[in-house]
Amino acid sequence: MLKYRNITFIGAGSMAEAMISGLINKAKISPDRIIAANHTNENRRLELTNRYNITTTSVQELSLTNTDVIILAVKPKQAEEVLQQLRPALQDHHVILSVLAGISTTYIEEILNRSLPIIRVMPNTSSMIGESITGISAGKYVKNEDLDLAQELSKAIGKVKIISEKQMDVFTGIAGSGPAYFYYLLEHMEDVAVENGLDRELARDIAAQTLYGASKMVMESDDSPAELRKKVTSPNGTTAAGLDALAENGGGVAIEKAVEHAAKRSRSLRKEFEKIPVM
Repeated sequence: MLKYRNITFIGAGSMAEAMISGLINKAKISPDRIIAANHTNENRRLELTNRYNITTTSVQELSLTNTDVIILAVKPKQAEEVLQQLRPALQDHHVILSVLAGISTTYIEEILNRSLPIIRVMPNTSSMIGESITGISAGKYVKNEDLDLAQELSKAIGKVKIISEKQMDVFTGIAGSGPAYFYYLLEHMEDVAVENGLDRELARDIAAQTLYGASKMVMESDDSPAELRKKVTSPNGTTAAGLDALAENGGGVAIEKAVEHAAKRSRSLRKEFEKIPVM
């Protein structure tokens, strides 16, 4: 169990729920020490209370007196409004973890105008099953113990990597958007299998297990993905034919462009929501 008294989530969406679920299931913190607050959706608050036995409230009625850790998990466009609302209630002992996509720690520090530790924490949707890869970057006032806390919390939903804030955009392009690329690939593998005579459930199981197994091999092997690819590709074989088709149709370039465009969009979101020059 973590030594901190309470953790308060500002926002009650799917990412907040994933973190709540992970923290409780991994026994990092007991439900009676978790609070989730949103603005108006009372039904959502009731749903989280019934599912996890946590305390929920509105942002307007929220008290931060007994809270040590505040996790910001609202939409980026709500960031400034929420930060302005929280600012009068913040105290020196508070540690703030931000799950705000595209919002820098520098911007949060400027809005709050306090020397508080701000840590940017970016999980992905696989956190719902405890298999996220979470990127963490530290703001100006973060101490080692604050960073240790952020890592410990994030491990409840998967693996953790400490990166610089400048690396966060490309991290988002890979990890944040990556699940959708995977689903897109799986979707097309499934469709072509159905077109060639398999029923959809069988096709999905085959494709999903194939991709899962290949991913697991990468995680457990000392070989690079390129080396593993070469090992399973026989000259003039079926795999070589498939890879040739991918190359001929821009498969590799398409993946590279997807990551680049997602990272670029992350940078533009920061400019859009922060209204300050992009780093």
